[in-house]
Amino acid sequence: MSKAPRTTLARLAKLVGGTAVGIEASAITDAKPLDELFYEAQSGVITLVDSPDRVERLRESGAAAAVVPPGVEADGVPLLVVEDVHAAFSRIVRQFRPARAKAPTGVHPTAVIAASASVAADVTIGPYAIVGEGSTIESGAAVGAHCVVGDGCQVGEGAKLFPRVTLYEGTVVGDRCQLHSGVVIGSFGFGYRQKEGKHTRAAQLGNVEIADDVEIGAGTTIDRGAYGPTRIGKGTKIDNLVQIAHNCQIGRHNLICSQVGIAGSTTTGDYVVMAGQVGVRDHVRIGDRAVISAMAGVPNDVPEDAVMLGAPAKPVREQKMQFAAMAKLPEMRKEFKAMRRELKELQEQLAPKQKPTDRAA
Repeated sequence: MSKAPRTTLARLAKLVGGTAVGIEASAITDAKPLDELFYEAQSGVITLVDSPDRVERLRESGAAAAVVPPGVEADGVPLLVVEDVHAAFSRIVRQFRPARAKAPTGVHPTAVIAASASVAADVTIGPYAIVGEGSTIESGAAVGAHCVVGDGCQVGEGAKLFPRVTLYEGTVVGDRCQLHSGVVIGSFGFGYRQKEGKHTRAAQLGNVEIADDVEIGAGTTIDRGAYGPTRIGKGTKIDNLVQIAHNCQIGRHNLICSQVGIAGSTTTGDYVVMAGQVGVRDHVRIGDRAVISAMAGVPNDVPEDAVMLGAPAKPVREQKMQFAAMAKLPEMRKEFKAMRRELKELQEQLAPKQKPTDRAA
């Protein structure tokens, strides 16, 4: 990979609006995250230190310089001090990474576009993609190789479907959404009824509506509603390998981490956070700004602003107290067994002594 010309700490400070501390003329030739420096050569590399507890690793890394927030010091290492370290480091990394060539607009000759589909002039549709009858691909959208856009779908302005995304019929994707490879939207929900001793699929007549600025990670699946739409609110970000079942109504600006499973007809408020491997029961309501900790199991409604932990999920303070008590159980068991022995001995001491039986008679 070609690199941008070498620069100096002073120039990078000017680029990101920060302050250079130390040798401003230090030559910088690349930017890498701190952990990566222990596996590759460090000469001329600027790195990111976003908290004081990483300063020791910075000293061990041999980095030429570091981007740090105000108040972080590292003797002997030139620093670039800036308020928003992550935004600054991102901009610096881009200085050393050549811009990716933008895919040319147009429809690949192997793509299949239905005659009744409406496709804007400036879209990009990749090899072997399929766009179904009555679907709309709006201005600036990109449909990657081997994607399937079913009948009657809408893909909004500037939206991007990475390769092998599948939209079942009637799916709506908002403006500027990004759907990563392997995403399946609008598949049938897992709903069955018993009829004559057999599992019979329940109605699957709805669709999925994804609002603007949503990002959905690779391998995630979102089921259609039974009669109406399953909805994903504006600005929500969904990680890889998430399952969202039929009829769910996910609020705005949620963060849903990898391997979360949300059962049918669940409703979340705005700015909800679900950490990895959370499981949510059906028909649960989760309030605005609630945080569900990793691997929690949510069987009941969660109030707004709550922080939940454990399985079954409980308020974090209550659950931590229970965890602390559980950690003491082995010692408490020993103490309990000792108390039982002492009680038995005391009972024997206090019990009236029986007279010996006269066997001479």
